[in-house]
Amino acid sequence: MSGFYRFIQYFHKKGISKMTANQNIYVVLTGTGTAFSGIIKWFTKAELNHASIAFDSELREVYSFGRKKAYNPFVAGLIRENFVHPFYSSADCAIYQLRVSKTEYETMYNHVKGMMDHQERYKYHLLGLIGVLLNVKINREDAYFCSHFVASVFEESAVHPVAKPSCFVTPEDFAASLCAHKIFSGKLSCYMRRTHGQLVQASCVHTPGSPVPAAVAAQMMRLKEDRVEGVV
Repeated sequence: MSGFYRFIQYFHKKGISKMTANQNIYVVLTGTGTAFSGIIKWFTKAELNHASIAFDSELREVYSFGRKKAYNPFVAGLIRENFVHPFYSSADCAIYQLRVSKTEYETMYNHVKGMMDHQERYKYHLLGLIGVLLNVKINREDAYFCSHFVASVFEESAVHPVAKPSCFVTPEDFAASLCAHKIFSGKLSCYMRRTHGQLVQASCVHTPGSPVPAAVAAQMMRLKEDRVEGVV
């Protein structure tokens, strides 16, 4: 009988361990080199001027506030970003990993998913960027800029990477506060190749006129159908 109870106790502990296991959340800073990014860089003097929050190490679920069309910076809002898109092939990035509890992870994840359910409600808070420069809080309902959004998601939990109100947080604040948590710095396309394998590499290096493998062609077709989101 004692052996049976040890057997039950073992699986009980395993279940508790699984329930209380920590999980990772990622802050991703990027610099795309677009004209709008250049304007922000002129004000901030920082190389990486766009912040996103990711819920997996492969950066498949990445969210932020940015433009919804590649060539129209004036239509922007809440977006799910697609870092596999060829647009990001030359983007620089820094990726930071934060260990959080399962409860904190789910709280932040569910908060973002709840916002995504009403995605069209949310607008890009351009005036908020001016407020950061002037150190003045400018309120606008359902409006965020990228780092403001990321910091506000952390405010839903007990995790506060930057010790200031979310409306004043910049991408550079994340870089300064999370330097000990940096897991990657370099080309975003390089990180994506590492985590996604040869499919991403092949789609990035394909030259016009050359045959495209069926799997890569299907992936590229999906990319073309997606909106180029999160471009700053």
